[in-house]
Amino acid sequence: MRILQIIPSIALVYGGPSQMVRGLSAALATQGVDVTILTTDSNGDTGQPPMDVPLNQPVSEDGYTVRYFRCSPFRRYKFSLNLLNWLWQHAGEFDLAHIHALFSPVSSASATVARMRQLPYILRPLGTLDPADLQKKKQLKQIYATLLERPNIAGAAALHFTSQPEAQISERFGVSTRDLVIPLGVNPPVYQADNTVPNDPPVILFMSRIEPKKGLNLLIPALERLLATGYKFQFILAGSNPQDPAYETQIQTQIKQSTLGEYTTIPGFVTGEEKARLLQQADLFVLPSYYENFGIAVAEAMVAGIPVMISDGVQICEQVKLAEAGWVSSCEVDEITAMLGSALENQQERRRRGNNAKQFALEHYSWDAIARTTIQAYEQILESKPRS
Repeated sequence: MRILQIIPSIALVYGGPSQMVRGLSAALATQGVDVTILTTDSNGDTGQPPMDVPLNQPVSEDGYTVRYFRCSPFRRYKFSLNLLNWLWQHAGEFDLAHIHALFSPVSSASATVARMRQLPYILRPLGTLDPADLQKKKQLKQIYATLLERPNIAGAAALHFTSQPEAQISERFGVSTRDLVIPLGVNPPVYQADNTVPNDPPVILFMSRIEPKKGLNLLIPALERLLATGYKFQFILAGSNPQDPAYETQIQTQIKQSTLGEYTTIPGFVTGEEKARLLQQADLFVLPSYYENFGIAVAEAMVAGIPVMISDGVQICEQVKLAEAGWVSSCEVDEITAMLGSALENQQERRRRGNNAKQFALEHYSWDAIARTTIQAYEQILESKPRS
């Protein structure tokens, strides 16, 4: 089976979507699937230099192949005419394309090319069909959907959602679709040494993109209230926003000028050993997002054995409740404050829920299991493909 994974960028600065495609491709490869990723050399949206990678040639990475293409003529939108030309010429060499991101020009155009070349394709929306997300630049998205995404969705072999709630609320623009609900996978972090000594005071970790939907406007006042009522903790704000650095700066300034500043560390975007170190250090992970189609950062914290405190806008909140892997609140400052206080007060309960989180994540979010489910979905789609 020869599969294309198509995504605007796999640079780690873009967070979860990039990590997912890399992880899925490696897991598929270990089970005998021939995987090629088509992507661009984009490495941030604010004037950062492109990725230092070979262009338009096969690059072997962890069992799969990547073909990087220069962003041109629209670097800002991670668009590549060369990628589309290559896809047009070589689509017939593959069995199926798995396309990640809607409302992204190179992904939208890739779906159009695949349809014209009669290559079956799956679309993964990445939360872009959430009604809340569709409100952003609403009029422009309505035009874009009419011209491109509605025909793309209508022609897709399936839509890939990462949770049942995401599938239930997602817009289809009047089109009937076949839905696949397959969660994202995570790899347990590799620690340099075992650290079982509890922190005093406990460490609260936020590790995600710094953007308005993540609920930092709820989390910061909740943490300030806890400090004012005598709670002791250290807060780590890890993450960045390559698309909106002004908002990132605003949040950092707000924290530094508040009572929270003295108790906060802001390492910025982290990956690799630094990311593993922060996960090892944390006693509680927080993500009070207004909406999150899955929440890969939550799953990463869970597999690391960290209890999580998330909002009910994070679509794996029901799994967190079911596994007793943490605390789930509404997107209200009062409730977030109360739940954080409960978590901070009981070290033994944090440990119990952290153990539950790890056990659940290893069972349900392992890449091997997700690869097997994905291969079954691919095979079913190919079996139902009309014979030419």
